[in-house]
Amino acid sequence: MTDCPTAIPGRPFGRVLTAMVTPFDEDGKVDLKVAQELAAYLVDNVGNDGLVVNGTTGESPTTTDREKEQLLRSVVEAVGDRATVVAGAGTNNTEHSVELARSAEKAGAHGLLVVTPYYSRPPQEGLYQHFWTVADATDLPVMLYDIPPRSVVPIQVDTLKRLAEHPQIVAVKDSKHDLWAGSEAMNDAGLAYYSGEDPLNLPWLSVGAVGFVSVIGHVVGDRLRKMLDAYESGDVASALEVHKGLLPVYRSMNFVGGVIFAKTALRLCGYETGQPRLPLPAATEEQVRLITSDLWDAGLVLVNPDAAQR
Repeated sequence: MTDCPTAIPGRPFGRVLTAMVTPFDEDGKVDLKVAQELAAYLVDNVGNDGLVVNGTTGESPTTTDREKEQLLRSVVEAVGDRATVVAGAGTNNTEHSVELARSAEKAGAHGLLVVTPYYSRPPQEGLYQHFWTVADATDLPVMLYDIPPRSVVPIQVDTLKRLAEHPQIVAVKDSKHDLWAGSEAMNDAGLAYYSGEDPLNLPWLSVGAVGFVSVIGHVVGDRLRKMLDAYESGDVASALEVHKGLLPVYRSMNFVGGVIFAKTALRLCGYETGQPRLPLPAATEEQVRLITSDLWDAGLVLVNPDAAQR
């Protein structure tokens, strides 16, 4: 199994990972130079020890396989020596997911994020066979992505227990909002859990999660690390204060959605990553005002408050 640069016992992918946006230029093409600059910024300046590339926040539904490979190679080249780079490889087509997984391995990814197949609503046996087949395709460690709001079908605890028998399946990114099910899976299957829902980062720590795969980590990754450090040192009160201070950021992210929030917030903070690809639109004036206000309320320094209105 490939070693992740920031892996430590119990944390196969590190601690604080951001699901990185995919930068586009003015013509709507993937901007690899900006991607490398953004990756370095997120790792060296914002406190992330890992990045997820080609995930939903990276607009994977609207990027081509070639774009995905080029983006991944660029990010690995920029930060792969000092951060764990996880490649989104999940689709609702098992064969295609296997192809993406193998391409990611060749491009230098340290691990895979494999989402529950969406739209087709497979039964639990279908989920089991899908995830097992993708995990079999490479030597990379796999993080399962359990997100019923997008996939409809949850990964049930019994299925997680079966999947944990695969040597490459080592973790779960949870966006199911079910701390009870996660507790059972952690206890019975030994899977490492990463919170995939920023407002629930602190509650997930309380039941044994080992880290975060975040959207707001684009602009407050350092605070997420501070919250994690405080909680694990026994200073729960300080961790709670960090959580409360992030409430405005959670609010605007949930209101506008991850991609639109992240690209607008980065622009407000001075990092241009272009507009989303349709069907995701650019932020409206109302959304820009809300994000601006919420980032200010959270104490962020906005170096480019007017640019988000372009």
